[in-house]
Amino acid sequence: MDTEYESVLLIIRECFVYKIPPRSAAKGYRAAEWGDLGSSFLWKGRLRILGKGEECSIRLEDNDTGELFALCPYNPATNSVEAVLDSSRYFVLKIEHEGRHAFIGMGFQERSDAFDFNVALQDFTKQIHAEKKAAERAAHADTLPKKDYSLKEGQTISINIGNVGAKRGNRPNTSSSSNNSGGIVPLLPPPPSAAQVKQQQQQRNNNNLF
Repeated sequence: MDTEYESVLLIIRECFVYKIPPRSAAKGYRAAEWGDLGSSFLWKGRLRILGKGEECSIRLEDNDTGELFALCPYNPATNSVEAVLDSSRYFVLKIEHEGRHAFIGMGFQERSDAFDFNVALQDFTKQIHAEKKAAERAAHADTLPKKDYSLKEGQTISINIGNVGAKRGNRPNTSSSSNNSGGIVPLLPPPPSAAQVKQQQQQRNNNNLF
C-alpha cells in the first residue's frame, strides 16, 4: 500500500514559456538569445511544483482550466532545471512526454517569483538528502551488536545518595540544648476566667467598705 501523499510545494500564478535556440556554449544558456522577452513568449500560465516521496515535478498549467501544457520531472542530480547565465528570472526546463524530451525557456516577471521557485526546489532537495541520511543511520544502527545491560547472576548495584549523612549532622541536638538549660522550660499560668475576675472585684469592694 502506497502511504506517500502528493503535496503542493509551490504555486506561481504567472510564468512565461519561450522557444530557445540550441545551446551555443558549454557554459550554459542566455536569456538574451531568446528574442524580445516581453512579447516573444509562446505560452503564459501558472506553475505548480508537486512533491511525492522522492519524486518532484514542475507542471505548467492553464490558469483557467488547469490543463497541462508541459511537465518537467525534477531531479537535482541532472540538468532538468538550469538557470541562465545572464538573468536570475529565467530558466531552462527539460520537459518530457511519452518518453521524449525537449528543452524550453521559462521565466517570471517578478524576481520574487524566481526566488520562491529556487527556494522550493532547494528545500525539496534538502529534505530528500536528510531522509536518506536518516535511513542510512537507522540501517547502520541495526547492524551493530545489541548491548546487554541486564544484571548477571551474583551482580548487585550499589547506590550512593550523596551528603545525606552531612545534612543529618547539621541538625541541632535538641536533647543537649534542653539539658544545658536545666530541663523543661516551665509554662506560664493561664489567664483568670471572667468569673474569677468578677469574684476578685467583689472582694476588693468588700474590703473597701471596712
